[in-house]
Amino acid sequence: DGAPSGYAPAAISGTFCNSMQIPGPTLIVREGQAVTVNLRNGLPTAAGNTSILFPGFNVTSPAGSGVSGLLTQEAAPGGTVTYTFTASSPGTRAYYSGTQGDLQVEMGLYGAIIVLPAAVPAACTTGLAASNLTAEATWGESDFRLAAAAYDHARSCYDREYLFQFSEMDPNIHAQALAQVTARAGCVAGASRCSLNVPTEPYRPAYFMINGRSMPDDMDPNYSVQYPHQPYNGNPHMHPGELTLLRIIGQGRWQHPFHEHGNHVRILARDGNLIQSASDPNSLAGPLLFTTTTTPGLAMDGIFYWTGKGLNWDAYGHNPKSSDASGKLPCTPDTNGYNTGAPTAINYFEWCQDHDKPLQVAPFGDVAGGGPTTLPDANLFTNGAWYGGSPYLGPDATVRAVGATGTTPPSGTIANSPTGEAGFAFMWHSHNEREITTNNIFPGGMLMMMLVDSREFVIDESN
Repeated sequence: DGAPSGYAPAAISGTFCNSMQIPGPTLIVREGQAVTVNLRNGLPTAAGNTSILFPGFNVTSPAGSGVSGLLTQEAAPGGTVTYTFTASSPGTRAYYSGTQGDLQVEMGLYGAIIVLPAAVPAACTTGLAASNLTAEATWGESDFRLAAAAYDHARSCYDREYLFQFSEMDPNIHAQALAQVTARAGCVAGASRCSLNVPTEPYRPAYFMINGRSMPDDMDPNYSVQYPHQPYNGNPHMHPGELTLLRIIGQGRWQHPFHEHGNHVRILARDGNLIQSASDPNSLAGPLLFTTTTTPGLAMDGIFYWTGKGLNWDAYGHNPKSSDASGKLPCTPDTNGYNTGAPTAINYFEWCQDHDKPLQVAPFGDVAGGGPTTLPDANLFTNGAWYGGSPYLGPDATVRAVGATGTTPPSGTIANSPTGEAGFAFMWHSHNEREITTNNIFPGGMLMMMLVDSREFVIDESN
């Protein structure tokens, strides 16, 4: 209840806070902070009481606040209830209705609470972490992180972060709820028939959502005016070498087997419980997951990482014969084999073992051969107006690698000229095929893209 004191991070702009949104507002607090949440029940009278559960916290309500419910104190129609707790440990957790959860959570009464660590380990602000921040600042990027670490642990540092809440919706339940609320408009709380009797089984969801949106809507910006009640998107970006923190929550009623192409996800914690090694407190022991399966009510924090290592060709398009100075940049490996000593260079964090390696086995023309792949002949290959399949990372990288008349696609499509490629797109999607549809129409549902952008491309997360 009440307006927020501000938005976090402060660098975001163009925001709005409507009286109704899905998911609910993300609550951001700091470890050790005393938290008070005032819930006002503005639901239609026939919907009855409502409440919030905050799993993982010791929640109390002042005497006389709200009315007693099955799981917690509740707010009666038009009434309020207060919850107080201490944010005892960092991490990502869910909050959701504790009243008639099969209906109220389905109707969108859920959200996330993020607890930031009280202290950030020194390793997260020095060394490579500081170099990554320098690299971002070189190109005019702001720091949109809530903190430099997810937990009070040196292995939980990160460079960029995203929150994803997975849920589904059965339109039949919503249609019945609307019909009953409309029929009981103006009824008095506690009176006969001033309640809802909406069957929630059998459950047949037709909408599958990430942050309250389905694909392609989830790839539009945050706070897009066309989605006044769905402010959060699902459109992650990163640069090579960045540690990207994924805050993942399963809301709703189904498990969702979500797969992140490009790499596995190293799990740091579940429900705010850091997974530490039993033998070494300085190490973490979370699993490396091919699919981050979300369970209703369960939250997890994980790190996604991509560098281009293992491609076996120079993804930056370096070519010693290029007339472009950027095509002849050096790559000086650090102890791990990456070019991290030049944070202002466009090939910062390049995997040096692949530096200057050609892509194609036997390309046409004078393009270097001996690479690991064979690409289609551009004279036979038809690419559509929106095809952007360059195997090189960054604007002008294709031209650097193969020349202005090279045959590596795209060789001059309408929307993607050889000088316009910016990054690699990895599809992230549910491994339940039905869940990448909307009303059984593909593509839709739980599907989005992780965009790995070159250093020249400024990632703007201000909205």
